[in-house]
Amino acid sequence: MRAHITNTGPVLASPRCDANTRCAGACRSPSVHSKKRCRMHGGAQGSGAPRSNQNARKHGLFTGDAIAERRQIQVVLSEARKLLEEMKKRKLVQYQPKV
Repeated sequence: MRAHITNTGPVLASPRCDANTRCAGACRSPSVHSKKRCRMHGGAQGSGAPRSNQNARKHGLFTGDAIAERRQIQVVLSEARKLLEEMKKRKLVQYQPKV
């Protein structure tokens, strides 16, 4: 009779982790119940961003309004550059360095 009874059937039949290892191979650990990752690759309880992902909304740099405002600023700056180049060609603006 064996001293240690091995019952590895359920462990071997469980779904595996979807993560890739550093060696470019698949992780062979079983995934956490009702998740696609194992406990070492983000399947632990409380890991990951919240549902509404408030972590990604800290500065508002990539909102539609901010992008539109930056585009308007680029248009105004390009028009100003064109106007200055035109004035330089007509010699309406003379560069006078301060002494």
